Amino acid sequence: MTNSSFNSVAFILSPGTQVVILVDIQDSASGCTLPNGSVGVVTVAPENQTGFYRVRFQSGVEASVLHAQMVMLARFKNGEIGHANFADRSQLFQRVIYRCVIGSRAYGLDDAASDVDYRGTYLPTAEQHWSLHGVPGQIECDETQEAYWELQKFVVLALKANPNALECLYTPLVEVATPLANELLAMRSCFLSRMLYQTFNGYAASQFKKMQGDIRNQGTVKWKHVMHLLRVLISGIHALKHGEVSVQVLEHKDRLLAIKRGEVPWEQTEQWRNSLHAEFEDAFQKTSLPEKPDYEAANTFLVKARRAATLESLP
Repeated sequence: MTNSSFNSVAFILSPGTQVVILVDIQDSASGCTLPNGSVGVVTVAPENQTGFYRVRFQSGVEASVLHAQMVMLARFKNGEIGHANFADRSQLFQRVIYRCVIGSRAYGLDDAASDVDYRGTYLPTAEQHWSLHGVPGQIECDETQEAYWELQKFVVLALKANPNALECLYTPLVEVATPLANELLAMRSCFLSRMLYQTFNGYAASQFKKMQGDIRNQGTVKWKHVMHLLRVLISGIHALKHGEVSVQVLEHKDRLLAIKRGEVPWEQTEQWRNSLHAEFEDAFQKTSLPEKPDYEAANTFLVKARRAATLESLP
């Protein structure tokens, strides 16, 4: 049976991809009919989705097939399994337990053009979580700039010192927090560890390396991204020194906004960045944060949340 969701992803299949045809295909050259469900391999891909692929089938016959007439073998085998086929994602938005604002508005670095970036976490019902479909690790609404991680994914990201997840736990701009979410906020310090150094410092270093390439090749960079990376370093340094993530960077606000507007030469930005990396290194050597986050506390909370998901009301 043809399932329209099979072909919902708009990309060109590369040669060598195994595919299944979803309709009977008549090959004019050989006169053979290839029945619906036949398996083949893409040999030649078109330039766009409206063109024909050349597909070689197990019988040795090659035929021209349109993108809409076939599906990747792996996707075909999945069938109705997996969260891609979740019937009504609006149900999941109703399970949001925590909603906050991050980004420039949370940092105090917003301007008239800044979006309002909503982030947080949702707790699916036990039935949704246990079903054959499962639930997606993240749900999004582009129109309203909203994105929510499924609770387990959010907890794992925070344990790994993901900057965005930790920012959610420490932003002062909280719009929705159920009692369960307030418990999560109350234990947010258990997610902090010396792993911050590898995550924050490593991320900033790798991104700046790409930006150095942009300067060499294009002569410019996206200054908003430069500002963001410097803010990540500042936030990480504060966390290592004081055991909390500082989202707002008021003492550095004017300098960061000048960088955002492209008013600071790249050489000066690089000097500050190198100085921050050195300060980060020193803070890492002196920090009192534990080597690893409190996995046991995080796991206890997650198990409690899963039990609460069996109830009718949102915990």
